[in-house]
Amino acid sequence: MNVTIAAVGTKMPGWVEQACKEYKKRMVGICRLEFVEIPAMRRTKNADLARIAEKEARAIEQKTSQIPVVIALDRRGKTISTEVFATRLQRWVDEAQNVALVIGGPEGLSAEFLENSTECWSLSAMTMAHPVARVMLAEQVYRAWSINTGLPYHRANAC
Repeated sequence: MNVTIAAVGTKMPGWVEQACKEYKKRMVGICRLEFVEIPAMRRTKNADLARIAEKEARAIEQKTSQIPVVIALDRRGKTISTEVFATRLQRWVDEAQNVALVIGGPEGLSAEFLENSTECWSLSAMTMAHPVARVMLAEQVYRAWSINTGLPYHRANAC
């Protein structure tokens, strides 16, 4: 079973790459963490940002078309706890369902993409940089996995 973090943007800072590789490396066994990057479209002064978001959404759809569960990340989405996420993750593992967690570009995801997603979640009511969101999401996938596998990580690092 794979959890794919699909995110608009390439050429992440070294600390993002390092953190994502670390969480991917830690997840061994039946549940694997994968990363898919979608190149961000060029944004100019007079760019049609809604159209750009739509084109990026189509590129995301191409990369995730074979994944049955697609969770869009959006600031207006539903917030869930780590424990609820762990329960969902375990259900997907039990059902051998791959899942994609999708982070859009600077303008977010298109309205159509949000409507067509399995669910829409919010990482936080706070605004954060996309590289930070990528690391935070990877950490939460690992944390949920560690809860399900009985590792002490979740208990040792709770804030």
